[in-house]
Amino acid sequence: MNHQDLINACREDWDAYTQHAFVQQLAQGTLAQPSYLHYLKQDFLFLKQYARAHALAIYKARTLADMRKALPSVHALLDSEIGHHVSYCGNWGLTESDLEAEPEDFGTVAYTRYVLDAGMAGDIVDLYAALAPCSIGYAEIGRNLAVAANTKRVDNPFASWIELYSGDEFQQGVAQGTAHIDELLAEIDVNSQRGQNLVHVFSTATRMEIAFWQQGLDADK
Repeated sequence: MNHQDLINACREDWDAYTQHAFVQQLAQGTLAQPSYLHYLKQDFLFLKQYARAHALAIYKARTLADMRKALPSVHALLDSEIGHHVSYCGNWGLTESDLEAEPEDFGTVAYTRYVLDAGMAGDIVDLYAALAPCSIGYAEIGRNLAVAANTKRVDNPFASWIELYSGDEFQQGVAQGTAHIDELLAEIDVNSQRGQNLVHVFSTATRMEIAFWQQGLDADK
């Protein structure tokens, strides 16, 4: 099996995630500011936990090769993505102190702790199955929005967000990570009990992504 088998096994949820109303409003430039600011704050808190989960992959790895493959993601999150996020949030009037002080919303807690629990209870493949919807999904969303944004308003206030996730650096990083996941999945039959357990982990994390978008939209109510 490979990552596409995981996506195909939960296609309805996957489409609900990657084509969520939050995402569509980003492309159109119509997302309400309270929703976007809530998302930015919660995404910062999410990324902190996501970095912990990627660090867990080093602990869960059984070979030096897998340990080395996990390390760049930890560096990328701590040195690049979180730093970019803090810098970007500064453009919206949010400081790192503001972000650190923000309480975690219920959806953020549920999602991040589920990923960590899946990794702690299972092995490195279970962990990557829980992590995969975020990176693979954002890469797909970035590509889709880059195309959609070209046909929408030229002064889209979320253009830099779209540029980040559609950009070569992010896309290439996800492609490398996805190739590693596919290597780990290669010997597993999607229809086996093991394969179905991984489908369950992946689909649950995908539903968590839907809830994460929705809590952003709900912040404007």
